[in-house]
Amino acid sequence: MNNSHRITIKKDNKPIYDIVLAEDYSLLHDELQTLNLTGRKVCIVTDSTVSKLHLNSLLEIVKDYAKIVETFTFTAGESSKTLSTVEQLYEKLILSNFDRNDMLFALGGGVVGDLTGYAAATYLRGISFIQIPTTLLSCVDSSIGGKTGVDFKSYKNMVGAFHQPGLVYINLAHLNTLDDRQFVNGMGEVIKHGLIKDAGYYKELRENHELILKREPEALKDMVLQSCKIKQEVVETDPTEKGIRALLNFGHTIGHAVERSMDFKLLHGECVSIGMAGAAYLSFLRGNITKEDLEEIEETLSFYKLPLGLPGNSLSTEEVLEAVFHDKKVDGDRIKFILLKEKGEAVIDATVTREEISKVVSYILDRR
Repeated sequence: MNNSHRITIKKDNKPIYDIVLAEDYSLLHDELQTLNLTGRKVCIVTDSTVSKLHLNSLLEIVKDYAKIVETFTFTAGESSKTLSTVEQLYEKLILSNFDRNDMLFALGGGVVGDLTGYAAATYLRGISFIQIPTTLLSCVDSSIGGKTGVDFKSYKNMVGAFHQPGLVYINLAHLNTLDDRQFVNGMGEVIKHGLIKDAGYYKELRENHELILKREPEALKDMVLQSCKIKQEVVETDPTEKGIRALLNFGHTIGHAVERSMDFKLLHGECVSIGMAGAAYLSFLRGNITKEDLEEIEETLSFYKLPLGLPGNSLSTEEVLEAVFHDKKVDGDRIKFILLKEKGEAVIDATVTREEISKVVSYILDRR
C-alpha cells in the first residue's frame, strides 16, 4: 500500500517498536511474519463492542501465523477496566497454558489497550503484546508510549506499569466505524497535541475542522500522523514520565477529576476538553496567554463539538477539588499543573495554589 507510514520509537537511540499507519490490514501480514509467531500462542483481547466489528477479520489473518489463537472479550466500557477483569484474563491465559514466549494482541480503544498492556506486563512477570487501536483516542494517544494500567475503585489508572508494545498497528479504516461522539472524543487529545507542542499543527486543526469532522481520508491520515509524531517526540525524550512527558497531561488534572466525579458518564476526551478550557483560563489569569487566545482555544474546542463546562447542576466546586487532590500527579500538597506558556508551548508548574484551582473549577462550572 502506497499511503502507509512507519514511525520508529527509540530509547537511547535504539529502536524499540514501530508504529505502522495503514489504510487497511494489508501490511499486517508482513508485521506478523517479523514477529515470528510460528509455534507461539496468541490471545486477542477485545471488548464486546469492538468484537462485533473487527475481531473476525483480525482472527482470519492471525490464525495463518500463530500456532493457536485464543480470544478474550470483556464488557465494553470504563467500568470493566479493573483488576477483576485482569484476573479473568490471567485465568484464561493460565488455563490455555500461555508461557513467556506467547503474546497478547490488544484490539480496541484505550480501555482495551491499557488493560491488555497491564496484563502483559504482569503475567509471568512480563510477556509481549501489540496494540491494534480502533478509536481515534487510542490511535493518537494511549496505544503509544507503554503506559498500561487499570482503575482502582473510583481512581483512574491508579494501578499500572510501563510496558512497551512490540508493535502499534493503526488501521485507519477502523475510524470510519466510530460514531460521532467517539470520534470527537479523540479530538480532545489531538487538539492537546497542537496546544502543547506545535502551534502550526493547532492552526491546521482550526482551519481544517470541517474536513476532519467529515473524516476526509487525507485530512484524517495527516492528522493522525502528526499527532503520532508529537507523541513519539515526547515519549522518546521521557519514556517513564520523569520530566517533560508530563506535558501530555495538559487538561488532565481537572479532566480526570471531572471524569471521576461524574462516575465516567462523560468520555475521556470530553473531560480533557473541559480540563483544557480550565487550564487555558488559568494560563490567561497568569498572564501567559491573552483573552483573545483563550477565546480562540475555546472556539476551537467548540468547532469540534467538545464541551467547555459541565451540564446541569452536575457537580459542586468542592466535589471537583477533592477529586483533583486525589489525583496520582499530586506531590505532597503540590500539583504538577500543566499551563500554556503560549499556544504551541506548555510548561510544568508546581506553584499552582488550591485557590487558583478553585477559580478554575468555578469557571468551568459556570459554563453549564
